[in-house]
Amino acid sequence: MLSAHGLTCERGERLLFRNLDFELGAGEALLVRGGNGRGKTSLLRILCGLSAPAAGEVRWRGEAIARARERYGREMTYVGHANGIKDDLTPLENLRLAAALGGRALGEDAAKAALARVGLARCIDLPARVLSFGQRPRHALAGLATAGAHLWILDEPLTGLDVDGVAMVEAMIGEHVRAGGLAIMTTHQALRLEGLIPQTLSVGD
Repeated sequence: MLSAHGLTCERGERLLFRNLDFELGAGEALLVRGGNGRGKTSLLRILCGLSAPAAGEVRWRGEAIARARERYGREMTYVGHANGIKDDLTPLENLRLAAALGGRALGEDAAKAALARVGLARCIDLPARVLSFGQRPRHALAGLATAGAHLWILDEPLTGLDVDGVAMVEAMIGEHVRAGGLAIMTTHQALRLEGLIPQTLSVGD
């Protein structure tokens, strides 16, 4: 469903990777590996359509994502280093606003349930500025769970989470993939997906 064909990435005068190919189907996960500064985040941004490769093409359902931008945007969600939270809004308002901007209706009860699942039930009506460093990625996970996307692209999703938070992320990814979804992720920490063995892809070697 998602495929990369001859991807090449350059940053200034530096070549990060070239001629990168892979295919990922429904019910599969991909773990992107590589040292710091080797191009992991750059690859994810290319896969999301946020950056253009120096060469090559990314396809979704057989069509270049540059030509299927609207459809791809509905069926893919990306969680990166920036949490995208508006500090003046509550977590509940942030979650519903993100859904509306993505063209989805998210009812208040569904939004509250998603926030409760990630441990933010007590923060629902507080300004988002009071969320701690560890709570902000949990809010991003609530957005992930309500996005309704088939493809999840996650850049270091375990950063800032405690042991319970890590277990929650692992469970969410496992449930998503076992239900036929796709997941692509980078992580410096061990990731345990019960019953699943992700493909691995090294960049910058």
